[in-house]
Amino acid sequence: MRLSFALYNSPMKVLIAPQAFKGSLSGPQVAQAIQQGVLQVFPQAQCHLLPIADGGDGTLEALIHASGGRTFTSQATGPLSEPVEAHWGVMGDGKTAVIEMAQASGLVLVPQGRRDPRHTTTLGTGELIKEALDKGYRCFIIGIGGSATNDGGAGMASALGVRFLDKQGYELPPGGLPLATLDSIDVSNLHPVLGQARITVATDVTNPLCGPQGASAVYGPQKGATAPMVEALDKALQRYADVIKKSLGKDLAHRPGAGAAGGLGAGLMAFTGAELRSGIDIVCDALDLDRKLEGASLVITGEGRIDASTVFNKAPIGVARRAKAKGVPVIALAASLGEGYQEVYKHGIDAIACIADRPMPIRESIRRAHDLVAAAAERALHFLTILPPR
Repeated sequence: MRLSFALYNSPMKVLIAPQAFKGSLSGPQVAQAIQQGVLQVFPQAQCHLLPIADGGDGTLEALIHASGGRTFTSQATGPLSEPVEAHWGVMGDGKTAVIEMAQASGLVLVPQGRRDPRHTTTLGTGELIKEALDKGYRCFIIGIGGSATNDGGAGMASALGVRFLDKQGYELPPGGLPLATLDSIDVSNLHPVLGQARITVATDVTNPLCGPQGASAVYGPQKGATAPMVEALDKALQRYADVIKKSLGKDLAHRPGAGAAGGLGAGLMAFTGAELRSGIDIVCDALDLDRKLEGASLVITGEGRIDASTVFNKAPIGVARRAKAKGVPVIALAASLGEGYQEVYKHGIDAIACIADRPMPIRESIRRAHDLVAAAAERALHFLTILPPR
């Protein structure tokens, strides 16, 4: 569908569905800036703001914001086994708890000089799950992007009552490396209501737990792992997978998605019965995106960087795919464009507008982010005004 056709639907409905621009603007802030730009060109447009996320940073905010839910602040154990303040929430239905693992176990919580995935833990993420269970919630959406960890979710499971033991029967210390000495797993004290819970995990990572495409090899270096650390961590996770298979009868070493968040995907499947699904699809379903697309003249989405990796079901592509099914044109805004960005044109995005108005240092771009996004949206819509109707 040509973009020009959208202008002559009356009244003009614009669905604004960006994700956060990491390091500068939250999803709601990006959406508000886009709306400002749209209204400069089409003052009568009906703008519907629907910030989105794909399971990583911003998932909690997107789901709570759009559903009219509420947020809690809890004390949890951070990835370095130090206390942190972590947020979690409940959606507007009053039934669905939303947990973003990065809040308690995220890489952003670890200073650059202290990043070492041999020892970081997902214990805090498990503590948030436990708190929600104890408050009576049985339906969960857990976003697992942005982790600092490589412990296979063992820390998370220990918060829910699982014990990981060596040959002498001693509990293992936190972190991924101690799993190399894992001998047995005791689930006799697993949280008593966990079996009643329905846990859906939002992730677009399909990596297996172990091997050259596994959690350690692919994501370990981002978390501070050197080549020798990667090798040791991969062996530790293989040991973990072997003991899970022996103790629980679950073969997870090569299960797609088991390697997400340093193996937290495997831990959630092994100990909570969680189902892993596409993060953007979970968020779009939870936000009822398909219904909100009805009658839309135009969709504006966006993310901080658009490149070849965007097509792997990241947030803008998830939105564009659903918009195309409804015949709605899509514009994407981006702070920067990387190699292969043109691939998104094959996946439902009709046009891209880069927010930069001139070369500038990254700090200036971050400082001016709101104004740059608003101006880019305005520029993009001015282009539409010169196109004739069909």
